Amino acid sequence: MQTNPQLKESHKLTDAQMREFIVNGHLTIKADLPRSFHETIYRKTQEYTAKEGNLGNNILPRVPELQAVFEEPAVRGAFTSILGENYAMHSHRHPHQNRPHSDGQGFHKDSYWGYQKVRHHCPRWAMAFYYPQDSPLKIGPSAVLPGTQYYDTRITKDNDGELALSGEAGTLTIIHFDLWHRAMANQTDKTRYMMKFQFVRMDAPQGPEWNVTDPHWKLKDADPATPVHQGTWRHVWNWVAGGSNGSAAQPVSNGNLSKHITSLSDDDAAVRSRAADDLGMLGESSAEAIPHLIQALCDVYEPVRLNAAYALGSIGAPAVPQLIETLSVEDQIMRRMAAYALAAVGEPAVSALIEALQHTEDVVRLEATYALAQIGNSAESAIPALMERTKDECDEVRRYLAEAFGGLGPIAAPAVPVLADMLASDPDGQARFEAALALAQIGPASSDAIPVLATAFSDENRYVRDNVVLALKRIDTPEAESALFDYLLMARWCPITNRESTF
Repeated sequence: MQTNPQLKESHKLTDAQMREFIVNGHLTIKADLPRSFHETIYRKTQEYTAKEGNLGNNILPRVPELQAVFEEPAVRGAFTSILGENYAMHSHRHPHQNRPHSDGQGFHKDSYWGYQKVRHHCPRWAMAFYYPQDSPLKIGPSAVLPGTQYYDTRITKDNDGELALSGEAGTLTIIHFDLWHRAMANQTDKTRYMMKFQFVRMDAPQGPEWNVTDPHWKLKDADPATPVHQGTWRHVWNWVAGGSNGSAAQPVSNGNLSKHITSLSDDDAAVRSRAADDLGMLGESSAEAIPHLIQALCDVYEPVRLNAAYALGSIGAPAVPQLIETLSVEDQIMRRMAAYALAAVGEPAVSALIEALQHTEDVVRLEATYALAQIGNSAESAIPALMERTKDECDEVRRYLAEAFGGLGPIAAPAVPVLADMLASDPDGQARFEAALALAQIGPASSDAIPVLATAFSDENRYVRDNVVLALKRIDTPEAESALFDYLLMARWCPITNRESTF
């Protein structure tokens, strides 16, 4: 998105709103536009859909009024607060129809347009759900399970705990990309439209980009009926506030260490979850609990696993050797949780992760590469080792290599040649997608890749081409501009050309 000089601090989120988003994974905003504006969007969507079918990714050029919704200051301020000033709108967008008297959906997480990605706990991707019509409960709005963006599995049954995202026309909810959600049953005779748009962070956080008054993590009035993840929430808060991984707030002093360790084996899952979280709040002083927390990474209850991972991340360097060993266990869940923990450790884990890049097992290299991708700037010393693996035989490893370079941003400029080579010749579409996105995130320092980017406009993958557009826009040199305009002049699409009006 373009920087908006009229965006005021008052348009950005408050500390309380950022806490709400980090804990619950969603935040609702009302666009300050007249009802007639939203009625126009509804009418045009309904008319074009009846004639042409679902408009899919072309919903924005077909109904360009939607752009004003996403440029509205309160909406821009919220996205800037969560994803940073230079966030970008992804080209995948979809006008969801909930037809009259539908039964609704089951809860799910979105895929990444068919791609398979490790779910991010920190908000690197987000979605907007926008309603152009009033959406009371009976018309079947979307519903979410608050706080579940950190879970790969459903921890509730029968839609327990769901929250309907109902509201007046113009209501827009930003959700963490990985939040569990569904369409509810439509009990009316009217079609409910919900426009789903996706956005990506382009720069690593350097500092708070919301209306911060207190940079320290604080939580008030946590819901006692839901699992508490103070360690996870604090980690995400610190990351969005620009702190490097491993730079958690000062841990709580002392604490009943032996009691918490014993509680990790309690029959009650809620007691185990709280114990793991409490150990994380003690920081390095709970190093004695490392073996017990490692074992908790495979607990049958996912909140326990999550809290154990971030407790180990909070302990830091003392946990690294056992976490690295865990990357090679047979249990996939333990490996993934160990990778989350190593990412949370940050710089003290980098040298061990570099060594793990040479492991003979694909799964170990995959998790090590993912962890390095999440560490960001503190993983700068890993750039040469990551560059050596760009021909790795494992597709998933190559994908996260590219993501790691993108997370490092401009300091990953030495990797531009290998990223350009990946974009030009990697057989895996997702690896090419990640390579093009990484070049965009590196920005002007990717200028040497302009010839390859221009050639990649012929890539068979529409989202690779989209990232090429984004990369050339971010490079922002006359050569990049020329390549971009040449493509746009060739590929331009007239949204008002149809069977009834061909010229």
